[in-house]
Amino acid sequence: MGHAAVWASISLWPRRRHTPLLRLTRTLGVTNYPMAIPQIYLVEGPVGAGKSTYSMSLATRISGVHIALDDWFAKLFSPDRPSTDVVPWYLDRKERLLNHIWSHARTLLASGATPVLELGLVQRQSREEFYQRAREARIELKIYVLEASRETRRERVQRRNIERGATFSMVVPEPIFEIASDMWQSPDETEVLENCIEFISTEPGHQ
Repeated sequence: MGHAAVWASISLWPRRRHTPLLRLTRTLGVTNYPMAIPQIYLVEGPVGAGKSTYSMSLATRISGVHIALDDWFAKLFSPDRPSTDVVPWYLDRKERLLNHIWSHARTLLASGATPVLELGLVQRQSREEFYQRAREARIELKIYVLEASRETRRERVQRRNIERGATFSMVVPEPIFEIASDMWQSPDETEVLENCIEFISTEPGHQ
């Protein structure tokens, strides 16, 4: 059977969103078919910008798998939180969790799923280290950075602390909100130019 007839017959197969192209082309003996580049979606922004809400919606739209570091962190480590020296305790566990999530995301990609990651990479250096991981693994990143005013974000966090809805993972006290907000470093021009970054305003009423 010629290649044209083979590809014509494929149109009769049940359609799947994520076709394992490597297995398909090897089975058909086709060696010049362009391979799809694996892609991970990364959603970042300051505390209270709406990352979880946006990530959940995005994962639903693309049939992806949403992974939120804060959610995993709360379930795995919050019961063991110390009363003092919280920052070094948190940073050590966050680094370990980032490594585990990266490994899990690659497993998802290998299975044909699309990860939507919400990792809380608030500083440029931490994001650059993640970008480097993706480059070395030849994985394309599609990055969304969410933006909202400090006042809007503060109100959201206060409301989330009380309502504890679908995007709630842990209580964020006012002092922690202020510290986390101060730590956020928005992507500069160089970071934007070197990566696929799209800024999205989540201010109420913004289209």
